[in-house]
Amino acid sequence: HGGMCPRCEGRGSVSDFDLSALYDDSKSLNEGALTIPGYSMDGWYGRIFRGCGFFDPDKPIRKYTKRELHDLLHKEPTKIKVDGINLTYEGLILKIQKSMLSKDREAMQPHIRAFVDRAVVFADCPDCGGTRLSEAARSSKVKGVSIADLCAMQITDLAEWIRDLDEPSVAPLLRALGENLDSFVELGLGYLSLDRPSGTLSGGEAQRIKMLRHLGSSLTDVTYVFDEPTIGLHPHDIQRMNDLLVRLRDKGNTVLVVEHKPEAIAIADHVVDLGPGAGTEGGEVVFEGTLVGLRGSGTLTGKHLDDRAALKETVRTHTGALEIRGATTHNLQNVDVDIPLGMLVVVTGVAGSGKSSLIDGSVSGRNGVVSVDQTAIRGSRRSNPATYTGLLDPIRKAFAKANGVKPALFSANSEGACPTCNGNGVIYTELGFMETVATPCEDCGGKRFQASVLEYQLGGHDISEVLAMSVAEAEEFFGDGDARTPAAHKILERLADVGLRYLSLGQPLTTLSGGERQRLKLATQMGDKGGIYVLDEPTTGLHLADVEHLLGLLDRLVDAGKSVIVIAHHQAVMAHADWIIDLGPGAGHDGGRIVFEGTPADLVAARSTLTGDHLAAYVGT
Repeated sequence: HGGMCPRCEGRGSVSDFDLSALYDDSKSLNEGALTIPGYSMDGWYGRIFRGCGFFDPDKPIRKYTKRELHDLLHKEPTKIKVDGINLTYEGLILKIQKSMLSKDREAMQPHIRAFVDRAVVFADCPDCGGTRLSEAARSSKVKGVSIADLCAMQITDLAEWIRDLDEPSVAPLLRALGENLDSFVELGLGYLSLDRPSGTLSGGEAQRIKMLRHLGSSLTDVTYVFDEPTIGLHPHDIQRMNDLLVRLRDKGNTVLVVEHKPEAIAIADHVVDLGPGAGTEGGEVVFEGTLVGLRGSGTLTGKHLDDRAALKETVRTHTGALEIRGATTHNLQNVDVDIPLGMLVVVTGVAGSGKSSLIDGSVSGRNGVVSVDQTAIRGSRRSNPATYTGLLDPIRKAFAKANGVKPALFSANSEGACPTCNGNGVIYTELGFMETVATPCEDCGGKRFQASVLEYQLGGHDISEVLAMSVAEAEEFFGDGDARTPAAHKILERLADVGLRYLSLGQPLTTLSGGERQRLKLATQMGDKGGIYVLDEPTTGLHLADVEHLLGLLDRLVDAGKSVIVIAHHQAVMAHADWIIDLGPGAGHDGGRIVFEGTPADLVAARSTLTGDHLAAYVGT
């Protein structure tokens, strides 16, 4: 704790509430001053506020004394008696922090999320200036530079500074530190600074930082497993990644790579292809052998290995523009750009050129913008695609209507849950000294529901059988016949559109890959009322054959009058764009500028940037 700033507890920022978003101070509580979702004076909150005696519920809030306002907002939990019932009263801000701010933003209901975005503002801590360090830590210096200054440097500059240090007493330490920093540069991460919050890293950056720990290791005869190491990498950077994987192999290790990119598959000594389809239609080894053998094997991967997207004959015309002026987030160098609307726009550039900084910093927070990223969907082990997308509601109602009972019976989180496992389907046994063991519940056989609930059927199936269906099966099931449910069918169509036809409706969200999570979010948010969609690397985890489906979906979104902005490195997505914005020319402070904006055909013709070179090679011009 010695180095931690005491004011912000080492977080670097302090959260504050915009009080005008919590209440209208011209009204009294009884007149409905509170504007917090769920805080109505008609229910329990009204009884508590009227009966607590800490303030007058008929007095406008702006006329409250300091004491009354403190009790309304900040009072510590206090036992009170209202209408003869023992209750605990606590201030509004404490209550909001516990009930809303403890949840992940993604897991909130849309109206709660909108309220939190309005009400909570974060600012740099005034004591440490956002460095997260105490005064003692900031005042200790080497060559006039503090640890906070060093952490704020770009890693390439920091490596240079460390090399110039001549301190024989700590020479081994400096050498090890220098090698570690050089590894960052080799992996194409030299543009980062050490104080960059890990939550602001793109998916590819986060994965490459995990790799760093192993690349410097002198271990041999180790098996390394990499899951899509090329995520977030520009074609220019994939070459460097390939070199690193080969180096690991040459040290005498086994390297297993799960990958879809042809450039990465090309360096394999041995290829194992799984299929023939996805989900229940897959699960078999359909080919193993060399790359040449894969090409001639006739499997889905073999057929698509040499796919090349053609540039579009015609591109759409824009219907307006989203203006960005003077963007300076992270490494952006005062960027001015107009993003055309009503088109499919691809933002590209080498890793670290400033793509995510431009879009996250200047586009994502705006009105009408729906942003779909790859962060984990927070949810318990009970959450699944049916609950996350809202699909379970129309399904429960359809079951209830068909059987003349109430919908709550058809939820494993509510009345229909198996009492033995509480609707989990498994019993968790805590072993203290070992990992928790999960065993299928003997009473419900893992179905999560009471036996009496499974007697109710819809179209010849009970609720557990419906939740075990894949998206493709459920789409057919709810499409026509006795089980026809248009509201459910519409959500299932969107899930199929984003390439999740194989996913089962009841599969726990904790078992989905990063790409699946992002596409699940996309399917859910396609129903939102946004006019502009922002997608970060939507091809992550997609097989070559599925990329075409995704492009078709993006086209349909644009044709329906939406604007779609995609951060992408996949050449097929670039070739399919109406407009490309290329950032560069390098990474970190060598990037952060717009090096090209125009149509894909113009980019290929000009070949003035690294992206232009790689795209030209891809489309074969």
